[in-house]
Amino acid sequence: MNTRMATALASRAPLFSARFLHAYAVTMRPYLLFVSGITGVAGMALVPGVPPSAALVVGAAFFLSYGFGQALTDCFQMDTDSISAPWRPLVQAQVRRSHVLSVSLAGLVLVGAALTLANPWNLPLVAAMIAGLATYTRFKRIWWAGPPWNAWIVAAVCVSGLLAGTGLARAESQENVPGTLDRMAVAGTLVTVFFGYMNFVLAGYFKDVDADRRTGYRTMPVQLGRSASSIVSDALAVAAMAGALVAFASAPAPGGLPVRVVAASLLLAGAVCSFVAQVRLHEVRNDAAAHRAVVPVVHAYVLLLSGIAAAHRPGWSGALLAFVALYFAAIAMRPAREQV
Repeated sequence: MNTRMATALASRAPLFSARFLHAYAVTMRPYLLFVSGITGVAGMALVPGVPPSAALVVGAAFFLSYGFGQALTDCFQMDTDSISAPWRPLVQAQVRRSHVLSVSLAGLVLVGAALTLANPWNLPLVAAMIAGLATYTRFKRIWWAGPPWNAWIVAAVCVSGLLAGTGLARAESQENVPGTLDRMAVAGTLVTVFFGYMNFVLAGYFKDVDADRRTGYRTMPVQLGRSASSIVSDALAVAAMAGALVAFASAPAPGGLPVRVVAASLLLAGAVCSFVAQVRLHEVRNDAAAHRAVVPVVHAYVLLLSGIAAAHRPGWSGALLAFVALYFAAIAMRPAREQV
């Protein structure tokens, strides 16, 4: 071990310190918390009768879940991150891996507890999601397995939103509400989540091709090349858009034209971002240029699900617009432009 590394290890932030809190916040990728947040909210939006105040509290749990999950998976990917993302606190030895691992698991347990309080059926689902996150790295090494493995975990977040919404609505009305869900809306939303997030994962691999190749992660772009992977990405984007259209069309007629316009505008903006992302992805020739395609993929995901949520819950339109605005501000302030 060289002197510089030894010094870095010796100066790692204590667990209960402001330095650790800041480093952990960077590891969580605050600009991507909106991804899990809108996924859970979209699930809750499909359930009639969810009180807005309760939805806000449970939505906060969904919001934080992505960050805890991202920090957990980072603990198992330091080899490739040391090449593709050397700025990350774990790679720079600013914090101890064991501390990040412990806080991540504790955070996920707390999130799971909040979701289980909303609906006890969330308990086995949350346990499955945590197990899925802990094992993601081994699936990332298989060229066809990484994106769908990650996508089912996020789709489970949407299902958890449905369950939480059902529990909250039942507690509010003291009546059984299952059966009031529109099956086409649920199916369309889950298709949007699964294929939209799967596309985000695949597009994200485009920025780490060199590092993944050197460290033995045989992702699709490493195995098949960027050109073939771009075509697969196109199919995923089309599937996500089709799901969003089904979910949007299944929404009950809202109380007035303005709220319908809000939902339709969010959906249209998501479609535009998706188109831009796919065009740019076909133009990527090196890792450094990939972020220009990856960023609009994330935009599309957040906008499409926001549009679905607004269509089904018109009363949430104002909050959803504020959510989207905060998302755009957060992603514009990410610490490394090339990383998403």
